[in-house]
Amino acid sequence: MTRVDFYILGDPGLDAGLRFSCKLAAQIAKDNTPLHISVDDMQQAKELDELMWDYPRHRFLPHKIVAENIGKDETSAEDCLIHIGTQEPLVSEGVLINLGTNVPAFFGRFERVAEIVVGETKEAGRARFRHYRERGYPLYDHHLTDWEQAN
Repeated sequence: MTRVDFYILGDPGLDAGLRFSCKLAAQIAKDNTPLHISVDDMQQAKELDELMWDYPRHRFLPHKIVAENIGKDETSAEDCLIHIGTQEPLVSEGVLINLGTNVPAFFGRFERVAEIVVGETKEAGRARFRHYRERGYPLYDHHLTDWEQAN
């Protein structure tokens, strides 16, 4: 059964969720684990794409944005472990980081889901927590402060 971890950040802004996702993605990538980051729209995907070029500082994370209008050969799952997208992912294993407002319908295909909650998204985060809890998924919460200072 999919494990669901909620990361509740003390930071109020949405940009903190993007930065934390990069940091979490860097940790996941160390283990060579496939990762899909689910976002609400292409604007958010592009913001995350920009961050992954140099956050955490001087650490490029190999990644790609997968979009419906890109040809299948250009989005093959084999050439990159980290995918960012608005639709159902190409991979169906590893970790799903959800930066979206809602619970992705495909979350159960992953071994682990990381839900990122910041001040502006607390209500939506509570709704997602209830969704998983009502369906019996194992839930873990991590309240983080000063997470950017930690290595």
